[in-house]
Amino acid sequence: MSTYTEDLRKVTTHRLAEMKQRGEKISMLTAYDYSMAKLIDEAGMDVILVGDSASNVMAGNITTLPMTLDQMIYHGKSVMRAVKRALVVVDMPFGSYQGNSKEAVASAIRIMKETGADCVKMEGGAEIQESIIRILSAGIPVMGHLGLTPQSINKFGTYTVRAKEEAEAQKLVEDAHLLEEIGCFSIVLEKIPAKLAGEVARELSIPIIGIGAGGQVDGQVLVMHDMLGINKGFSPRFLRRYADLSTIITDSVKNYIKDVKTCDFPNESEQY
Repeated sequence: MSTYTEDLRKVTTHRLAEMKQRGEKISMLTAYDYSMAKLIDEAGMDVILVGDSASNVMAGNITTLPMTLDQMIYHGKSVMRAVKRALVVVDMPFGSYQGNSKEAVASAIRIMKETGADCVKMEGGAEIQESIIRILSAGIPVMGHLGLTPQSINKFGTYTVRAKEEAEAQKLVEDAHLLEEIGCFSIVLEKIPAKLAGEVARELSIPIIGIGAGGQVDGQVLVMHDMLGINKGFSPRFLRRYADLSTIITDSVKNYIKDVKTCDFPNESEQY
């Protein structure tokens, strides 16, 4: 059997389903620009999420709410120019699908046509059922997102763990089954108890991707800036930092400034 680094076939929604069936975990990471997407794709990532978290890590906003459809399309285009293997998912931003299913399908079609991405991701369950069905009817694959849904932060009022109480947990399970029944190919579960996430993953046949949802799910997703240590202001329990790029970049820039100030850069070999 090929390892993930040797398997250069394009990842599709069908391949993700096969991975779940054979018990192979799915790797997923965010990217928002050409250069980073190219590195992540070449490293062997299964899924790249063009997340509306760009609002936080790229634009400096406190929430994901300010992201517009045009901005998501811009980031999606940039990522798609780089990616050859990974499945690319683009977040539908706040306001582009809630409450208006006709606007939802129009938004999704724009994303698919203008970015060339493989699918879209939407936050919510039964309350956005009509929008998901319309988008699916247009032939656009949809990844669901339940649990902590950042676009609903003003409703929740906090980023605390969701579905700890029985009623909310039961609704999450019902919504997960609903999303599978209407045709979503996968679901992200964010910041919910690990036991509950494991139950959902076992009950559903579609891949369940977790972020702060424990290790019993079918795959994991993190925000690139968080796991690489570029953004140090966000340190939830579920985050593992694989690098300290903040320090590396800062030290490099300081060294460059020093070399310019002291006339060490450029030296003789660096001139024409």
